[in-house]
Amino acid sequence: MRGPLLQRLLVAAAAGMLAGLAPAAETNDAADPYRWLEDVTGERALAWVSAQQPTLDPVLKAPGFGKLEAGIAEVLASPARLAPAEQLGEGAAGQVYNFWRDAEHPRGIWRRSAPEAYLQGKPRWETVLDLDRLAQDEGERWVWAGATCLEPAARRCLVSLSRGGGDAHVLREFDTVDRRFVPAAEGGFALPEAKGGAAWMDANTLGVYTDFGSDSMTRSGYPRQLKLWRRGTPLADARLLLEGGADEVGLWAWSERLQGQQQFVLERSTSFFAGKQYLWRDGRLVELPKPDDARASLFGAQALIELRSDWGQGDQVYPAGAVIATPLQAWLGGKPQFTLLHDPARDGALQSLTPLRDALLVVSMRDVRQHLSEWRQRGNAWQRRAVPTGTLESLWVGALAGQGSNRYLLTRSGFLQPPKLEAAEAGQARRRTLQQMPAFFDASGLDVRQLHATSADGTQVPYFIVTPRGPVPEGGRPTLLYGYGGFEISMRPGYNAILGRAWLARGGVYVLANLRGGGEFGPRWHQAALRENRQRSFDDFIAVAEDLQRRGITRPDRLGIMGGSLGGLLTSVALVQRPELFGAVVSQVPLTDMRRYHELLAGASWIEEYGNPDIPEQWNYIGKYSPYQNASADRPYPPVLYTSSTRDDRVHPGHARKMVARLQAQGHEVLYWENTEGGHAGAATPQQQARLWSLSYGFLQQRLMGGLTAGEPAR
Repeated sequence: MRGPLLQRLLVAAAAGMLAGLAPAAETNDAADPYRWLEDVTGERALAWVSAQQPTLDPVLKAPGFGKLEAGIAEVLASPARLAPAEQLGEGAAGQVYNFWRDAEHPRGIWRRSAPEAYLQGKPRWETVLDLDRLAQDEGERWVWAGATCLEPAARRCLVSLSRGGGDAHVLREFDTVDRRFVPAAEGGFALPEAKGGAAWMDANTLGVYTDFGSDSMTRSGYPRQLKLWRRGTPLADARLLLEGGADEVGLWAWSERLQGQQQFVLERSTSFFAGKQYLWRDGRLVELPKPDDARASLFGAQALIELRSDWGQGDQVYPAGAVIATPLQAWLGGKPQFTLLHDPARDGALQSLTPLRDALLVVSMRDVRQHLSEWRQRGNAWQRRAVPTGTLESLWVGALAGQGSNRYLLTRSGFLQPPKLEAAEAGQARRRTLQQMPAFFDASGLDVRQLHATSADGTQVPYFIVTPRGPVPEGGRPTLLYGYGGFEISMRPGYNAILGRAWLARGGVYVLANLRGGGEFGPRWHQAALRENRQRSFDDFIAVAEDLQRRGITRPDRLGIMGGSLGGLLTSVALVQRPELFGAVVSQVPLTDMRRYHELLAGASWIEEYGNPDIPEQWNYIGKYSPYQNASADRPYPPVLYTSSTRDDRVHPGHARKMVARLQAQGHEVLYWENTEGGHAGAATPQQQARLWSLSYGFLQQRLMGGLTAGEPAR
């Protein structure tokens, strides 16, 4: 392995050889000399990206890298991975569908099986759509983006395909019986590429939200118009039903067959966590009378309302984080009959709701431990039954056939327990195991604990630690700390075969932090780190790092951090604010330039989370932590790996590019990998995913463990 000094010189040379790193005078922007790197596909910017390849050589050419990548690729392409599915179609037409990628089908196949064979754990898969063949035939790097089908027959589906994995996609009508796209000559629906989509209103009508041309999209890049489009008519003739403001986030719609009727729901997001919802009734849209920051969903003849703030109704105040139910018609008629179902004080933080035909499945979390319960309505009363699960498991619940059945799929996993896919039915205690994923690493010598760190303001911040058994050696162990802390998203225990093979099996410690800004303790835990309080989330992360070192679990030169998207912002802030705490940093598809984030792609939709940097009072607190503006040549930073995707149309790759350029110019050791496709996931195929994760863990092994597996010839 090359020494630190040589590596530093190589990084500096890579930065210098890019005619690349333009001075401020060249861009007329003294505060942002690298703004030209925001030109995603510009010739100069792509030349800079290409010239970053040598920075990766110390990892890519290290002995053992090939073995590491092959081991990760084996996990990603394993035929033993779980195959969750959903049933489309009723009666004899009903089939269970699954989307599957493997080494033979890197872009994937949409396939189906008879339901009973699937539920017996012996599916007989039939390919419906082969994306690899489609990509080859059409000369496009198609990535699957989902399908919505018209019930009850589910013969006609709206299939979404992304070029390279971005959020923007094309939409085409597909016939699942003939297994072909319906051509326009036969009246088939099709939408050009956009961050939009459509939902079925009936067999010949769609509710369409897409880019209709001039002034039809919000500043965030999402549709602000919804139109009714009749089969056989030009899209330009579609009738406008609703229009939102240009400064709102956007419009979305979905539909579902409930009680024999197609129900069409429109969501108008005025901000990320607030907006209006409408139902299509008798040829018009009817607004649901909910608080703006609440979300409503339909369960049979009932409406379910998830609250994000306290809501007073008569002499009753329903708390933030609660779920209340009312008969839909009574609610629309102004005479709701509310019942408190999920009570956060009793049940913990709500994680998910899954309506079935006669039961509602609720996943909740208390002290970052998940629980499953089943609610049923008996007359005018609701009854709750706890569904037994493990004590430290991550739960995923999916209705097998929407609200047309009481069958559902339950996936359970823990840090050390491979996922198990089970078939269950509401009201029944027995569950059938459909698949048990094998262990991809030896976990017999590992333990899991939950600890707490004290943040800067005294708040107790929980975190999980997976560590080898036995006394900690002097100097601690190589440790990887992961965090997110935003958008009310919870970090939960769960099996990660790649982490296990690449880190835990080599004696590394893994730490998962439950930071403020997440959803582990409900809306208030999230709201505690919004806007002017964002630093609290960073303080929580830093507090966990300090706690690990105080306990002797690790030391700075053996502690690495990793995060993606908002987590990439988190790790970049930690790098800049407390570099002395860390030995290596991995930042994936990150935000870094918080002065311009709201001007780049979907950034404007996150103002509710971060604040508006155009308002001086808000930039005052954003500017104090924005990594791009606060990076300094005067402090030593640990080595850092940034990764991104040219096709990421959610978080602009300019964030990562500019941060790398600035750090390199300041003399810091920085590696950069930008995948040409993959969207916000950073990779689109198993091969690309293997490269992303082998780079990330290979870099961490080198910096924190002293090198990759010895004895493997260089590649």
